[in-house]
Amino acid sequence: MKILETERLILQQVSSDDAEVILALLNEPSFIQNIGDRGVRTLDDARAYIADRLVASYEKYGFGMYLVVLKETGAPTGLCGLVKRDGLDNVDIGYAFLSKYWSKGYATESAIAVKKYAKNSIGLERIVGITDPNNQGSIRVLEKIGLEFEKMVRLSEDDIDLNLYAVDLT
Repeated sequence: MKILETERLILQQVSSDDAEVILALLNEPSFIQNIGDRGVRTLDDARAYIADRLVASYEKYGFGMYLVVLKETGAPTGLCGLVKRDGLDNVDIGYAFLSKYWSKGYATESAIAVKKYAKNSIGLERIVGITDPNNQGSIRVLEKIGLEFEKMVRLSEDDIDLNLYAVDLT
């Protein structure tokens, strides 16, 4: 189901039909390094991840991570959306793209659309973004869409320190 559309992109709910791209994305070295190893190694693992994490978020919160597809070709490029995380008071904006689609502005373009959606359709008053302090690409995207560094956080006791960026949407 289509959720958002930008000049070049369509953001749609992820379904089990997207298992192949989810498997590829979750096993990109940059995803594992910057976001974490989700242990997804097979198409069946990817389908379970989609059902248990992505579709479950749509059902529980009414939002989640969306598949970002190129309008022109229909090619899936990555994910962008909103995540309600344990350990954070506010909803987190997140994104991850296959490396062959980096440096084309897709993360910024989709994140701007998701930020507007968070305010206008969901009614959120504030969103945050978290990133590894060494992930300069992610930091640039958060700053481009108007989030500002606020503090360092840990999502769990055994996690690393993360940069937390935030913006009020009111």
